Amino acid sequence: MSDLEQIPFGASEFAENPEPRCPCLLLLDTSQSMAGVPIEELNQGLATFKQELAADTLAMKRVELAIVTFGPVQMLSDFQTPDRFMPPNLTSSGDTPMGAAISGGLEMIRQRKATYKANGVPYYRPWVFLITDGAPTDSWEAAAAEVRAGEEQRGFSFLAVAVEGANVDILSRISVRPPLKLSGLRFRDLFAWLSSSLSHVSRSQIGQGVRLAPPGWAEV
Repeated sequence: MSDLEQIPFGASEFAENPEPRCPCLLLLDTSQSMAGVPIEELNQGLATFKQELAADTLAMKRVELAIVTFGPVQMLSDFQTPDRFMPPNLTSSGDTPMGAAISGGLEMIRQRKATYKANGVPYYRPWVFLITDGAPTDSWEAAAAEVRAGEEQRGFSFLAVAVEGANVDILSRISVRPPLKLSGLRFRDLFAWLSSSLSHVSRSQIGQGVRLAPPGWAEV
């Protein structure tokens, strides 16, 4: 039996790249309220994200990105390293089913961690990054409970970013950490910071605390 035949189906990506993984899930609001300049700036921010990560050869091997949009809920990109990630061209429509997006995204995190474990791949604590300019139009309480339980178990780190118009009170009840308020539409600055932060994390030892730069794109 050849070496190729011995690799379990679906595990070839880890055979080619056995580096530890640093997964980052983006939960992006693409509801109708994001139409126009906000969605255009968000698309530019995603392009910046790809460019910044591409400049770090180690992050290119260790960081994994996934995108779930809501308005309606869609998985646009499953977890993949930045070299395979193609920034989507987001369009806005529909309402804001934030609760379903969060629950679906956390299930993706659970499945990806199970895949890492099954293939003996070490991984950093996943990041979940929620960006919204509105309020949930579906039930969100169960999703909030999932977020808080996952944080208590150190299963992931959940960060919420409030674009102008977001219901910060509800975000505060979903996220353990206080929501960060985006200054204007500085999505490109946000994603440059996120890329730099993930690069720093991916260069650390797994389980080691990492001091991150203050988010200069956020309002105080």
